[in-house]
Amino acid sequence: MARVTRTEVLAVDPRDPDPRTIEHAANVLRGGGLVAFPTETVYGLGANALDARAVRRIFEAKERAASDPIIVHIADPADLALLVREVPQSARALAERFWPGPLTLVLPKRPEVPAEVTAGLDTVAVRLPSHPVALALIRAAGMPIAAPSANLFTRTSATTAAHVLEDLGGRIEMVLDGGPAVVGLESTVVAIDEAGIHVLRPGAVPVEAIEAALREDAIDVPVTVAGPRTRVASPGMLDKHYAPRAELRYIRGEPEAALARLREELAAQRGRSVGLLLTEEDVEALGDLARDAPVALLGPTRDIEAMAHRLYAGLRALDGAGVEIIYARQPHGAGLVRAIDDRLRRAATTIIDAG
Repeated sequence: MARVTRTEVLAVDPRDPDPRTIEHAANVLRGGGLVAFPTETVYGLGANALDARAVRRIFEAKERAASDPIIVHIADPADLALLVREVPQSARALAERFWPGPLTLVLPKRPEVPAEVTAGLDTVAVRLPSHPVALALIRAAGMPIAAPSANLFTRTSATTAAHVLEDLGGRIEMVLDGGPAVVGLESTVVAIDEAGIHVLRPGAVPVEAIEAALREDAIDVPVTVAGPRTRVASPGMLDKHYAPRAELRYIRGEPEAALARLREELAAQRGRSVGLLLTEEDVEALGDLARDAPVALLGPTRDIEAMAHRLYAGLRALDGAGVEIIYARQPHGAGLVRAIDDRLRRAATTIIDAG
């Protein structure tokens, strides 16, 4: 991979980005370069979505598999016409309800969309982000921007500019530092066809919210959620994804059984370098077993949004602490819980079923 001379880092106000800074970044994109920028979900690594050579540079910088499609970001719903052949009624309804925001629609692509973006599929994944920096950059560049998460392939997604530089410094031209991503989890990805709406990747828009929106708009179509072995038809569906460098052992099951199994695991690992990615309640319940271990707190169990926001930063912090093994426990509840579970399951080296 050809390395750049240096990666320029420019601070931007996340609410009111300086137009001159944005124009500078837009010029990099127009010249075929790569720019990492904040979205409300995670940081994205952007290139001109209609320039196949620029898109290939994303794959090179991330060391990303060519079989993994990339989400294209737009700044206006009308820009869908540049990328897709048709927009079903249900897709229009979801776009009206959740755009700008963390929902990605997978729709039949136009011929102008390079095969590199879609991994050779006949569909393209598109979303309209809500982050002011992302919107300003897309508008200034005057093009749809292909942008997967700004991290090395299969690794933990970047939610700060520092995370981006940790993985991609010296590989890309620029990072726009707009502070931490607000949500901290990727968008929900849905494919829409004559059979209904298929949630390919749970994310920042809960499945329950999609179902409620369809009911309110009197759109009677089935909503299904893809299983873990579904064919890769969108970004983030590979079995191994979002992973830290350390071995991640993910304990799934009902809370009491999972916590009991975690106690057994920690007792058996005495003398090894172990880190914990847990809620405040779990750390308190573990007592002395958690006292000497590096802990990345996800927050209280009742605050699912905080857990999502801290997930990737917590995994990266434990990697930074140099632990060999990270333990995490399955969350329970509604809303973003499904997405958190999806990310931990795909990031895990070992999944432990506690029953």
